[in-house]
Amino acid sequence: MTTGQGATARSGSPRRSLILAGGGLKVAYQAGVLQVLLDEAELTFDHADGASGGVFNLAMYCQGMSGREMADNWRRLSPLKGVSPNWRELPKGPYARSLFTLDGYRRRVFPDWGLDWDRIRATDREATFNLYNFSSNELETVTADRMDEDRFCAGVSLPMWFPPVVIDGQTYIDPVYLTDGNVEEAIRRGCDELWIIWTVSRRHRWRDGFIANYFHIIETTANGQLQHWLRRIEASNAAIRRGDDGEFGRLIDVRLLSGEVPLNYLINFSRDRFAQAVELGVQRARHWCTAQGIPWKAGAPPGRPDDPTRLRFTERMVGRVVFGEKDVQETVSTEGGATADIALHLTVDIQGVDRFLVDPEHEASLRGEIVCQELGGRLPVERGTFQLFVEHSDPQHLRMRYRLFFTDRAGHRLTLSGYKDVSEDSRRGVWKDTSVLHTRVLRGHVDAGEESAAVPVASGTVHIRPADFLKQLTTFRVEAPTLPGRVTTLRRFGQFFFGKLWDVYAQNVMPWSPL
Repeated sequence: MTTGQGATARSGSPRRSLILAGGGLKVAYQAGVLQVLLDEAELTFDHADGASGGVFNLAMYCQGMSGREMADNWRRLSPLKGVSPNWRELPKGPYARSLFTLDGYRRRVFPDWGLDWDRIRATDREATFNLYNFSSNELETVTADRMDEDRFCAGVSLPMWFPPVVIDGQTYIDPVYLTDGNVEEAIRRGCDELWIIWTVSRRHRWRDGFIANYFHIIETTANGQLQHWLRRIEASNAAIRRGDDGEFGRLIDVRLLSGEVPLNYLINFSRDRFAQAVELGVQRARHWCTAQGIPWKAGAPPGRPDDPTRLRFTERMVGRVVFGEKDVQETVSTEGGATADIALHLTVDIQGVDRFLVDPEHEASLRGEIVCQELGGRLPVERGTFQLFVEHSDPQHLRMRYRLFFTDRAGHRLTLSGYKDVSEDSRRGVWKDTSVLHTRVLRGHVDAGEESAAVPVASGTVHIRPADFLKQLTTFRVEAPTLPGRVTTLRRFGQFFFGKLWDVYAQNVMPWSPL
């Protein structure tokens, strides 16, 4: 979303503010965005502001870390290192001071990230950290030269989850109930370009349950304040364009990069989840920069050790297609179109499981054969790709995508394109969503970007039968240098698979799987 003057350069140099909004641990996504904005697009900012979870990235920014270094810190984060239950308080039940403490972050996570408070205080970057002073009932903005570990922890001390921090006799907590991105401070400091990276959910779906309600309250205050400031800016800009002074006396351009991040705000036990959130931020930021006309140049991929792991399994699906139909789901009757039985015997081959898990495209290769007598019998797949649980419209609407290139007996090149629709709104249930493949046969070898203009040959559905599914479970083969490595590889794949199903079907239990 852009409000204000847009991307056209104004006379003079605009004063830019980088607003690192909160979002709990979802700000791992924000770090991926920073890798693109700071390193690949080489953008510079005159001011930076952080609130709630955004202070994690702001501290690294003030220390002079590159976007890549910030992103790598989140890629490598072992979430259990930060978990520190408040054992002394838990016996008090509902009267406990907090469920957890930030001691794990103080002792292990911050040192692993290389945070150095002397260097942060000595930064030449103009930056503001936000705390809520409960003792004086006001938002307190702290400049980088005054930051220390206690003030830093106060900025993320979310009530109930973490205890408040007492500094010089004053009680401080997370400022999220007043602001999750201090737009007012950026405007007050004379900035006329506001670059906001926003990770608080804006899906507008109410979930029952205490934990879900707790975070809905935060979403209400954070999103409500953001909307309030965006509307004030829009009104001021409109007045200025009419020739009036406007509330702020100058045009203010808002560059809002907002993402729905499939990561729980606080409850996460999977290292892979953080790496996935970072890579999603990188991908989305690159697409956003391209759409905004901001040039960028991709850096080197994350430095990962050689990954010798490999995982394979087979699928067998059977069904029917109707020739001459563009989309069998839109067909009321098959009269006038010839039908044919079709079967797919496929092997999914994941080479490098680490890459597969963290890449937002989750792509593997396919091999096997297509069996259809009307197309010529048994036809080998010349090349194929499989994508597992890629976002279709949002993180609760996923698809498994299949693309098979083959040639019929007459020598015609064809493409079978299919998807399984995994959506919380489908009402079909997890079995039908994950076992029914909606299929189109297209003329020529057609890549995904060319499909809308391709000539359809046939369409239909194929599905996995329960007996074939049980057989499929026996076909999993894992390769790794050691037996523990094979066990770990299979466990990580299982966590990913069932965690994504949780993301779609168990939202009412707890939004986003902790695994």
